[in-house]
Amino acid sequence: MAHFITFLLVLSLSLTFSLLPETASAQLRQNYYAKTCPNVESIVRKAVTQKFRQTFVTVPATIRLFFHDCFVQGCDASVIIQSTGSNKAEKDHPDNLSLAGDGFDTVIKAKQAVDAVPSCRNKVSCADILAMATRDVIALSGGPSYAVELGRLDGLRSTAASVNGKLPHPNFNLNQLKSMFAAHGLTQTDMIALSAAHTVGFSHCSKFSNRIYNFSRRSAVDPTLNRAYATQLQQMCPKNVDPRIAINMDPNTPRAFDNVYYKNLQQGKGLFTSDQVLFTDKRSRPVVDAWAANSKTFNSAFITAITKLGRVGVKTGRNGNIRRNCDAFN
Repeated sequence: MAHFITFLLVLSLSLTFSLLPETASAQLRQNYYAKTCPNVESIVRKAVTQKFRQTFVTVPATIRLFFHDCFVQGCDASVIIQSTGSNKAEKDHPDNLSLAGDGFDTVIKAKQAVDAVPSCRNKVSCADILAMATRDVIALSGGPSYAVELGRLDGLRSTAASVNGKLPHPNFNLNQLKSMFAAHGLTQTDMIALSAAHTVGFSHCSKFSNRIYNFSRRSAVDPTLNRAYATQLQQMCPKNVDPRIAINMDPNTPRAFDNVYYKNLQQGKGLFTSDQVLFTDKRSRPVVDAWAANSKTFNSAFITAITKLGRVGVKTGRNGNIRRNCDAFN
């Protein structure tokens, strides 16, 4: 009898533990929608490919959107929410004003394509669509393809105030970058890998003008900048340049997601201080050198890093829902 009571106790304990909520990121898995919307990945890929054919901006815009979303309140599509009279949303914070409209449009169009399939309607979150779209634009521009984990819910709040101090700035040094990424469980290696998103896309001149005009009392130009590249930047970004003018972040292969980003750093052609510091700082330089020499090891590290990024602050249960429209709460 005593043995039987012990057995019941153990059984009851094991059932209790099995019913405890999983950590949010543990809910994520490949083929999450296998039963509810089995073709979701091909539907999203088709919509993203169509958008990509219209404009290459789709690539950097979608990648940045994913990054800016995950770093503020986790990967919950809160960055897509439109402001209302009573709420200033994340997207209207100064650090998000440079997010290109094509990224938002990509997710909204992919969501519409998914919801156009009756069995899939209101079954797939905007947060998951953004994660899939990010994987797809990386592959479309020559980067690595990877299996994306799914199962995120959409966030229930989005405020501009929540963005304060959450996103890296172009003038960050290695310590600042490391601590910001570490706050999300990302290592220095993950940070260096994710920085390669700057191999595609563009920047407004104001984001780096201090490096080419008024760097310090000793030198107007940042001495870590390649001289010829600095002159080129001054020509493209004269002092009173139209603030709408933007230039390619990668001067060599701006439309390819590749390891040329690291080769550029070796030559002093990192556009931001936060790019170039990865080479000038001896702690991160060995990784830059390794990935400049070997695209396969870079691709592998990038897949690891972006998968980890996609697990940040995932919403589950009552902490989220599936939005009918990506840019508005239900």
